[in-house]
Amino acid sequence: MSTSNNRRKAWIIGASTGIGAALADELERKNWQVVRSARSKGDILIDVANDQSVIDAASKYQSSYGDFDVVVFMAGFWKQMSAKRFSLEVFKTHNDTNIVGMARCIEAVLPKMLEKNHGTFIGVASVAGFRGIGGSTAYGPTKAAQLNMLEAMRVDLKNTNIVVQAVAPGFVETPMTSVNKFPMPFIISAERAAQYIVRGIERGTPEIVFPPAMALMMRIAKLVPKRIWPKLFKRG
Repeated sequence: MSTSNNRRKAWIIGASTGIGAALADELERKNWQVVRSARSKGDILIDVANDQSVIDAASKYQSSYGDFDVVVFMAGFWKQMSAKRFSLEVFKTHNDTNIVGMARCIEAVLPKMLEKNHGTFIGVASVAGFRGIGGSTAYGPTKAAQLNMLEAMRVDLKNTNIVVQAVAPGFVETPMTSVNKFPMPFIISAERAAQYIVRGIERGTPEIVFPPAMALMMRIAKLVPKRIWPKLFKRG
């Protein structure tokens, strides 16, 4: 892999399939230097649910590729769970991968970005983090936490040259969503999702929400009173 200094670098954590793999492909088409990471395959192996694995992966990245430029936290876990069939183990797995996993990666890369006063950290959440959605009693809270954490980081880092971006996709055709048995409005391909993300990276958009129809729907959803919101869903 080329390490030319005039190319932007992206470390994509969770790049084995789905949006992560499509994003890596799209950036490479734009002549970025892309480092792919996942648990089972990639340039650097990483398990975001394991403290030491994240530390080792970050160290290996620096040894092989130098300073962090753009780091994309794409890893995620999804399993449908209703409050009527609540499972603490399922909830903990969502948390350990989605929000604590992202925190592990932030701890591994942010101090180095601060030393150089340079870098971009991108966390991939979901529109499921904007409002509570039935069947998403574990997944949704972790996505809301990711969005909140990334926004708080933007506040903390406002006087630095470090950029923090959040990505909130709607439904995307991936192995993760292929198991869903419910309607997925406005679903798009992983390749199209990658194009939206790259456009947002290039523009420095703080929160990249797509597709446009879903983004509009979620903006409207935020305005629905909490008393009325549950009534919009079919009985579970």
